[in-house]
Amino acid sequence: MTVIRAAEARRSETPAGVMTTFASPTQGGASRSLWRVDARPGAEGPVHDFDSEQVWSWVAGAATVELGGDTFSVAAGDTVVMPARTVRRIVADPAGYTAIVTAPAGARAMTADGADFGVPPWIV
Repeated sequence: MTVIRAAEARRSETPAGVMTTFASPTQGGASRSLWRVDARPGAEGPVHDFDSEQVWSWVAGAATVELGGDTFSVAAGDTVVMPARTVRRIVADPAGYTAIVTAPAGARAMTADGADFGVPPWIV
């Protein structure tokens, strides 16, 4: 058993917000990565894809999710299962949002046309 204290959580900032890693292979030896996304108000994430499924659960705020050609609104209490190899983008509402996300360790991000971004730092 591994206990990861709040003070040990890893923070990664992007123009869209802050990702706080709770567990990952390099943080507790987990086989899945678990992190929180605190999106800035009105932030627009990039159009991108992943090679693995992700599960997003919104705990505060709201967003618009573009996923595989569909667009829908989500808010606190909603969960979205994002299949692998399905182009996506998330746009925060004017107040921003907080979501908890999980994906397999080592999940790789890519551009919408398949160019490899690599493994984001909050997943390793």
